[in-house]
Amino acid sequence: MDFKDYYAALGIDRQADEDAVRKAYRKLARKYHPDVSQEADAETRMRDINEAYDVLRDKDKRAAYDSLADQVARGAARSPGAGNPGSGGFAPPPGWDEGFEFHRAGPRGPADEAYFSDFFSSVFGAAERRGTARQNVRSRGEDQHAAIEIAVEDALAGGERELTLRALTTGPDGTPAWETRTLAVKIPPGVRPGQFIRLAGQGLPGHGGGPPGDLFLEVRIAPHARYRVEGRDIYMDLPVTPSEAALGAQIEVPTPGGARVEVTVPPNSRAGMKLRLKNRGFAGDPVGHLYLLLQIVLPPADSEAVRSAYRQLADAAASFDPRRHLKE
Repeated sequence: MDFKDYYAALGIDRQADEDAVRKAYRKLARKYHPDVSQEADAETRMRDINEAYDVLRDKDKRAAYDSLADQVARGAARSPGAGNPGSGGFAPPPGWDEGFEFHRAGPRGPADEAYFSDFFSSVFGAAERRGTARQNVRSRGEDQHAAIEIAVEDALAGGERELTLRALTTGPDGTPAWETRTLAVKIPPGVRPGQFIRLAGQGLPGHGGGPPGDLFLEVRIAPHARYRVEGRDIYMDLPVTPSEAALGAQIEVPTPGGARVEVTVPPNSRAGMKLRLKNRGFAGDPVGHLYLLLQIVLPPADSEAVRSAYRQLADAAASFDPRRHLKE
């Protein structure tokens, strides 16, 4: 059995405060949660992350763990005749947790000794059982975090989605097992990427009659064939012909809200020019806008009429040199 470095598991140093521990956990949980992760070792990494967070978020457990880590550094925590800690020879020394008292803040379900590592069980298992036996704690269940990906149209208008989540539970035989549940999620109008939708009471169950925690869903915007989201603004490419760009035109375009509006392309427009449709992005302070990026699309010279028109344009604009700046 190896000594586990919980700080390394969360990617933080030993001086990290409670807020840094929480932020590191949430960041890694969003990356490795089996519902959203594409990583091959997502379930194993999620177990290690949960285990490290369980210890480091609790000041008493963390103090005991730090004390044990100091003993490991001095070579005190090892089995007789075994190799160095970290090479399979770790064992907590007798009385290592003297002076510390900690207990479970609530039932973990599968996130207990059957789910966590042998290291956790050998170090904290017996101590937790002693602490739990000494006091009947009524506490709120832990909050959970997951991600939900929605279309930009749903983000603007709101709606309802069914979300399927996988969570670890304890099976009838006491072993951890994945359980699938489906939730109806109401999407509030104007929700933006990175915001959270809170589902009250959908987190882990409470302990000793305490209320369950909440489930927080981080909003992500699904890739769209037409629209791109940048902050509160939305961008869309708008193809125009050379004549529309040069002479100006009135063009009807769709918007993410479902309406079709008429926009004015001013004369002498250039490729890359932005046209703004005010207040058609996401709500907020300031309100976002819809930007149309002009793209000039050339008609193919696949007929004599079009080729003749190109020749006439070339003659009429013979003095125009688009590469003049390359000659300076």
